Amino acid sequence: MPRLFGTDGVRGLANKEVTANLALSLGDAAARVLTKETAPGHRPHAVIARDTRVSGAMLAQAVAAGLASAGIDVDHVDVLPTPGLAFLTADDDVDLGVVISASHNPMQDNGIKFFARGGFKLEDSLEDEIEALLGKNWTRPTGEGVGMITSATQQADEAYIRHLVGSISTPLDSLKIVVDCANGATSAVAPEALRRAGAQVVVINAEPDGYNINLHCGSTHPEQLQSAVVEHGADFGVAFDGDADRCLAVDAQGTLVDGDQIMGMLAIALKEEGKLEHNTLVVTVMSNLGLILAMNAEGIETVQTGVGDRYVLEAMRAGGFVLGGEQSGHIISLEHATTGDGTLTSLLLAERVVRSGKPLAELASVVTRLPQTLINVPNVDKRAAAKDTGLAEAVAAAELKLGATGRVLLRPSGTEPLVRVMVEAATQEEADAVAGELAGVVKERLSLS
Repeated sequence: MPRLFGTDGVRGLANKEVTANLALSLGDAAARVLTKETAPGHRPHAVIARDTRVSGAMLAQAVAAGLASAGIDVDHVDVLPTPGLAFLTADDDVDLGVVISASHNPMQDNGIKFFARGGFKLEDSLEDEIEALLGKNWTRPTGEGVGMITSATQQADEAYIRHLVGSISTPLDSLKIVVDCANGATSAVAPEALRRAGAQVVVINAEPDGYNINLHCGSTHPEQLQSAVVEHGADFGVAFDGDADRCLAVDAQGTLVDGDQIMGMLAIALKEEGKLEHNTLVVTVMSNLGLILAMNAEGIETVQTGVGDRYVLEAMRAGGFVLGGEQSGHIISLEHATTGDGTLTSLLLAERVVRSGKPLAELASVVTRLPQTLINVPNVDKRAAAKDTGLAEAVAAAELKLGATGRVLLRPSGTEPLVRVMVEAATQEEADAVAGELAGVVKERLSLS
């Protein structure tokens, strides 16, 4: 049986793979695992949030019921970004947090993410313990032992917004920023936080209806934002994904600024302020080689991890580092947050623009991205990718062809039945050609049809 938990919680097609029954069972099992060291007499407490998907309310109620059936009191804060839930879990010192979200995935998907006390995502071992308890009989509490479910939506929003605005110390009065909320969880929070920080804000895609989350908008579809920034004469724009743990940017000319470039800018800013611990930035293997070279030129070391912001976080905590993230826009600033926070990233980026007195395009130019091609190959046996000898030989041949000016990365998706083929090369033509060839090999050798 494949592992239930992926790189970011449990995720799949809502009401088929991620059902209310599964959500109930996960809540029940997570309660037992994450409160097993609770002190005698302590009443366990959890907080739960969701993004704007139509299936979110159903699944959130089911998880809450599972938690309550295990004797945990639950604060249901309704729609709130994933990093907002992580903040509340830490700030309110509760035993665990839960987010119902499929992040950047399409509306029909949904997922369940757990946070331990302190606001950090779970280690693999804890997820395995939860999975092992699913469906196992046990003696549930009764009477006064059953947990209570209450609503705390407005208080949660306000606490999180105050935290965000307090994370910067420079007024943003000089900036005009376009904000693409992806019709997701930060549709209310991000515009309000940026306005309170002083920015003039133009908002797009902030009218969620349960069905339009991530639909041709947000960080996975920045085309609307690129046009809006130019149309409104803004200094720059920012785009989030459905649960707002990602942030990408667009400069005044409408050019996309990705997570690698944002990380580079923020790392240099922290180094100048003497706050970049161990002069180190943590990135994943998907980060562009151009970022690594740019950081070397600035005297900043890089540590690479597997793909997934929780693996970035694990490396940060183990090494005492304060900044890390992914090319996709998951950026973790441990000074202010325990997980990737798109709205926080937008504020830190805006503060960097104001303090430097430079436009975003000039700041982003510190990272010269090597040409990169990423091809997703669907409907393949992703588990066989690491074992197929013919595929390994094709990768070795491609690496030999690219030499020192490029690299190849094949990575099975943690949330979807596909394999990602990423190639960097000295020219875009070469990257496209090599990636296309390897994608063909993946499809031929690993196809499920």
